[in-house]
Amino acid sequence: MARPNILDTFRAYIALTKPRVISLLLVTTVPAMLVAERGWPSGWLILATLIGGSLSAGGANAINCWYDRDIDSVMKRTRSRPLVTGQVEAAHGLAFGVILGAGAFVFMWAATTPAAATLSLAALLFYVFIYTMWLKRRTPQNIVIGGAAGAFPPMVGWAAVTGDVSWAAVVMFAIIFMWTPPHFWALSLRLKDDYADAGVPMLPVTAGVRHTRIQIVLYSIALIPVTLLLIPTGDLRWIYLATAVVGGVLFVWKSYELYRRPADISPISVYKFSMLYLAVLFMAMGADAVIFG
Repeated sequence: MARPNILDTFRAYIALTKPRVISLLLVTTVPAMLVAERGWPSGWLILATLIGGSLSAGGANAINCWYDRDIDSVMKRTRSRPLVTGQVEAAHGLAFGVILGAGAFVFMWAATTPAAATLSLAALLFYVFIYTMWLKRRTPQNIVIGGAAGAFPPMVGWAAVTGDVSWAAVVMFAIIFMWTPPHFWALSLRLKDDYADAGVPMLPVTAGVRHTRIQIVLYSIALIPVTLLLIPTGDLRWIYLATAVVGGVLFVWKSYELYRRPADISPISVYKFSMLYLAVLFMAMGADAVIFG
């Protein structure tokens, strides 16, 4: 068998970081920085925060791939990951993740603020130890609690600008925290059999698809008032208000249609819409802060 070339090896290590997941996390970081600054922070600060956040999230994802390589080999969606196929040795994958995480902490401490570095490290540790190693294989509430790891980026961005965390940053955390279950449960409806084969107790596996659809609707409804809390705490105006209300109603409608017409509405369509919804919501808050100052 031919040895992999440098480019293939490079691509394999990049795949361990799950770049698509990182991109969504970064979309929620910059708008938080704009709200904190009430305008545009320095270009260097934004770049440094994005670099540090990418390294930290990539490290967390690589460690997740290392720990989950046994169940990844069972699931169709993940059986081509580098640690499963042998493109990257297990020990090398773990070392890569740890180095990325440690390097991110040092870089962010030096280039942004200690608070941002600490929050970024806390997100990594939460994702690895609380979600990946503890909750994921033990409870159908895994994504509800463990999803908090993905809610840290706005607080990291805020802390990079201000050096601390305000109520507005906490509300941004809460928005992503409430958004994550309906977002991920929509995907898990599609992957129910995969999770069942791997022994992962995702909600559709343990409670059934109908109950999962109901929970998606309930969480999408509960998300609307949480998003509106950012108006007083973040001093935002009509751009964000209109986006939060219209986007929230559309999310509830999409979720309800998934519940009402499961044979006609694909859960993946709700999953994709949820990503668009979150991105537009955060872009609206950033635009609102920049325009109205």
